Amino acid sequence: MSLRKRSQSRRGSSVLEAALVFPILLSLSFGCVEFGHYFFIKHTLQAAAREGARAAVTSASADANTLVDAAIKTTMNNAGIIDANYSRTVQNTSNANIVAGTQTAGTAIVIRVQCTWGTVGVRPLGVIGSGKLVIGTTTMRKEG
Repeated sequence: MSLRKRSQSRRGSSVLEAALVFPILLSLSFGCVEFGHYFFIKHTLQAAAREGARAAVTSASADANTLVDAAIKTTMNNAGIIDANYSRTVQNTSNANIVAGTQTAGTAIVIRVQCTWGTVGVRPLGVIGSGKLVIGTTTMRKEG
Protein backbone atom coordinates (compact mmCIF):
# COMPACT_ATOMS: atom_id res chain seq x y z
CA MET A 1 0.00 0.00 0.00
CA SER A 2 1.43 3.39 -0.88
CA LEU A 3 2.09 6.19 1.61
CA ARG A 4 -0.62 8.34 0.05
CA LYS A 5 -3.35 5.73 0.58
CA ARG A 6 -2.35 5.21 4.23
CA SER A 7 -2.68 8.90 5.11
CA GLN A 8 -6.10 9.09 3.43
CA SER A 9 -7.43 6.11 5.38
CA ARG A 10 -6.21 7.57 8.69
CA ARG A 11 -7.89 10.92 8.10
CA GLY A 12 -11.30 9.52 8.96
CA SER A 13 -10.08 7.98 12.20
CA SER A 14 -8.67 11.32 13.36
CA VAL A 15 -12.05 12.99 12.90
CA LEU A 16 -13.73 10.14 14.78
CA GLU A 17 -11.26 10.39 17.67
CA ALA A 18 -11.75 14.16 17.85
CA ALA A 19 -15.53 13.71 17.85
CA LEU A 20 -15.28 11.29 20.77
CA VAL A 21 -12.82 13.33 22.86
CA PHE A 22 -14.13 16.86 22.22
CA PRO A 23 -17.35 16.57 24.32
CA ILE A 24 -15.37 15.24 27.27
CA LEU A 25 -12.84 18.06 27.09
CA LEU A 26 -15.61 20.62 26.69
CA SER A 27 -17.44 19.25 29.75
CA LEU A 28 -14.26 19.36 31.82
CA SER A 29 -13.60 22.94 30.73
CA PHE A 30 -17.12 24.13 31.56
CA GLY A 31 -17.01 22.28 34.87
CA CYS A 32 -13.77 24.05 35.77
CA VAL A 33 -15.35 27.41 34.90
CA GLU A 34 -18.43 26.68 37.04
CA PHE A 35 -16.51 25.50 40.10
CA GLY A 36 -13.91 28.26 39.72
CA HIS A 37 -16.68 30.87 39.75
CA TYR A 38 -18.30 29.19 42.75
CA PHE A 39 -15.09 29.48 44.77
CA PHE A 40 -14.67 33.10 43.64
CA ILE A 41 -18.17 33.92 44.94
CA LYS A 42 -17.56 31.99 48.17
CA HIS A 43 -14.29 33.85 48.75
CA THR A 44 -15.97 37.19 48.00
CA LEU A 45 -18.76 36.52 50.52
CA GLN A 46 -16.20 35.53 53.14
CA ALA A 47 -14.19 38.70 52.48
CA ALA A 48 -17.33 40.85 52.69
CA ALA A 49 -18.28 39.24 56.02
CA ARG A 50 -14.77 39.87 57.35
CA GLU A 51 -14.85 43.54 56.32
CA GLY A 52 -18.30 43.92 57.88
CA ALA A 53 -17.08 42.34 61.11
CA ARG A 54 -14.11 44.71 61.24
CA ALA A 55 -16.49 47.65 60.92
CA ALA A 56 -18.79 46.19 63.59
CA VAL A 57 -16.18 45.52 66.26
CA THR A 58 -14.46 48.91 66.02
CA SER A 59 -17.56 51.12 66.03
CA ALA A 60 -19.17 52.31 69.25
CA SER A 61 -22.00 54.27 67.63
CA ALA A 62 -25.64 53.29 67.38
CA ASP A 63 -25.41 53.40 63.57
CA ALA A 64 -22.69 50.74 63.46
CA ASN A 65 -24.89 48.51 61.31
CA THR A 66 -24.83 51.23 58.64
CA LEU A 67 -21.02 51.05 58.68
CA VAL A 68 -21.25 47.26 58.42
CA ASP A 69 -23.57 47.57 55.42
CA ALA A 70 -21.22 50.05 53.73
CA ALA A 71 -18.18 47.80 54.24
CA ILE A 72 -20.02 44.77 52.88
CA LYS A 73 -21.46 46.73 49.96
CA THR A 74 -18.01 48.02 48.96
CA THR A 75 -16.54 44.52 48.87
CA MET A 76 -19.49 43.05 47.00
CA ASN A 77 -19.68 45.88 44.46
CA ASN A 78 -15.94 45.56 43.79
CA ALA A 79 -16.61 41.93 42.87
CA GLY A 80 -19.51 42.94 40.61
CA ILE A 81 -22.32 41.63 42.83
CA ILE A 82 -25.23 44.04 43.18
CA ASP A 83 -27.12 44.69 46.43
CA ALA A 84 -30.28 42.84 45.40
CA ASN A 85 -28.40 39.54 44.99
CA TYR A 86 -27.23 39.03 48.58
CA SER A 87 -28.37 39.50 52.17
CA ARG A 88 -26.51 40.14 55.40
CA THR A 89 -27.19 39.67 59.09
CA VAL A 90 -25.53 41.05 62.21
CA GLN A 91 -26.05 38.65 65.10
CA ASN A 92 -24.66 37.47 68.40
CA THR A 93 -23.65 33.86 69.01
CA SER A 94 -27.26 33.02 69.95
CA ASN A 95 -28.35 33.98 66.41
CA ALA A 96 -30.31 36.99 67.64
CA ASN A 97 -30.15 40.10 65.44
CA ILE A 98 -28.30 42.93 67.17
CA VAL A 99 -27.03 46.48 66.70
CA ALA A 100 -23.26 46.09 66.67
CA GLY A 101 -22.42 49.47 68.21
CA THR A 102 -24.48 48.89 71.36
CA GLN A 103 -22.71 45.67 72.38
CA THR A 104 -20.27 45.54 75.29
CA ALA A 105 -16.57 44.87 74.87
CA GLY A 106 -15.78 41.18 74.43
CA THR A 107 -19.16 40.29 72.94
CA ALA A 108 -18.89 38.05 69.90
CA ILE A 109 -20.45 39.58 66.79
CA VAL A 110 -21.32 37.29 63.90
CA ILE A 111 -21.60 38.73 60.40
CA ARG A 112 -23.20 36.50 57.79
CA VAL A 113 -23.41 37.34 54.09
CA GLN A 114 -25.28 34.94 51.84
CA CYS A 115 -26.72 34.60 48.37
CA THR A 116 -28.35 31.97 46.20
CA TRP A 117 -26.14 30.44 43.53
CA GLY A 118 -28.82 30.91 40.87
CA THR A 119 -28.71 34.71 41.29
CA VAL A 120 -24.93 35.17 41.09
CA GLY A 121 -23.47 32.04 39.56
CA VAL A 122 -22.30 31.06 36.12
CA ARG A 123 -23.91 27.71 35.30
CA PRO A 124 -22.66 26.40 31.94
CA LEU A 125 -23.30 22.77 32.94
CA GLY A 126 -25.70 23.23 35.85
CA VAL A 127 -23.60 20.98 38.09
CA ILE A 128 -24.22 23.26 41.10
CA GLY A 129 -27.95 23.65 41.73
CA SER A 130 -29.48 27.12 41.38
CA GLY A 131 -30.98 26.93 44.88
CA LYS A 132 -27.63 26.32 46.63
CA LEU A 133 -26.89 28.86 49.36
CA VAL A 134 -23.40 30.33 49.30
CA ILE A 135 -22.51 31.71 52.72
CA GLY A 136 -19.65 33.74 54.16
CA THR A 137 -19.51 34.03 57.96
CA THR A 138 -17.10 35.80 60.28
CA THR A 139 -17.12 36.07 64.08
CA MET A 140 -15.12 38.74 65.90
CA ARG A 141 -15.13 40.04 69.47
CA LYS A 142 -16.20 43.62 70.11
CA GLU A 143 -13.29 45.87 70.99
CA GLY A 144 -13.39 47.92 74.17
